[in-house]
Amino acid sequence: MATPASQKVSMREKIGYSLGDGSANLIFQMMMMFQLYFYTDVFGIKATAAGMVLLFARVFDAFVDPVVGIISDRTNTRWGKYRPWILWTAIPFAVFFVLAFVTPDLTERGKILYAGVTYTLLMSVYSFNNTPYSSLGGVMTSDIKERTSISSVRFITATIATFVVQGLTLPLVAKFGQGNASKGWSSTILLFAIIAVVLLVITFLSTKERITPPKGQKTPVKQDLKDIVKSRPWKAMFALTLFLFTTLAMWGSSMSYYFNYVVDKAALFNFLQNFGLVNIDGFEYNAWHKFLDAFGLIAFSDLSNVFAVGFSLFNMFGQVITLLGVILLSSFLSNIFGKRNVFIICLTLTAVW
Repeated sequence: MATPASQKVSMREKIGYSLGDGSANLIFQMMMMFQLYFYTDVFGIKATAAGMVLLFARVFDAFVDPVVGIISDRTNTRWGKYRPWILWTAIPFAVFFVLAFVTPDLTERGKILYAGVTYTLLMSVYSFNNTPYSSLGGVMTSDIKERTSISSVRFITATIATFVVQGLTLPLVAKFGQGNASKGWSSTILLFAIIAVVLLVITFLSTKERITPPKGQKTPVKQDLKDIVKSRPWKAMFALTLFLFTTLAMWGSSMSYYFNYVVDKAALFNFLQNFGLVNIDGFEYNAWHKFLDAFGLIAFSDLSNVFAVGFSLFNMFGQVITLLGVILLSSFLSNIFGKRNVFIICLTLTAVW
């Protein structure tokens, strides 16, 4: 039996573990924010068909998740129960991520079929990767304070990954594509996929499972399912997760359309010009502008990339506010009102807003 002192987790290991969530969010945020937009505006699938593809994949994945949990709980290797899945799924995760964002020359029916198969496989591999990953955090230590610290570091890394996806995807697509949207998307996704694999490998190598079940302990699958059905906290979290992720999906998928088709591009260009984020005659670049331009975050006077720059800056500003709110306010408010109450109040305010 490991002692509490032996279950202290170093900051190096916490950061290593958090990189797994950074990897997952490079892919998850792409699916939430840009998958529907990619299908309709780049791949050329009708909106109704694209919506059905996303719906089918996510309903199918709802049945995959418990299966993954059952399998990973019963996995026994020299690396532990959950760590191996992070390594085993790294390459398939990246491969299906890339395949979900390429544009093969197919008929309309062929495109729908291709999108349905690749997106469903991507969602399934995501479950096989992220479910064991989430469980890993619970067996790294039994120290509650250490677990809270692990979760905090993980959240920061996930927010950084979200910042990168929401803030840099469209500018990189425009920069890599040079007018060819398909090329731009495939190049950007390939870059993110390579980074995702590297981060997952680091997570596998840098973490350790310290908590193991007693030898000989076996729980029937039927009993596991009964325990889930009878668990009130599980039911509450299921309902919360359902509505929360529905909201995130609707908001994320719709905002790109709003910026592209509703926001006046000339007005957006003028707004960006107030901050010196445009490329016009006579404008003198400094080192900061050159840095932004390297990531495609300078708008051109022909308005060809103003949607990408404006939408990306909007997203990045939101993520900075989120990160500052967590760092500056979450612990302070939780210590006064309790985590549960703060979570309920903030979630209610989010719903009302």
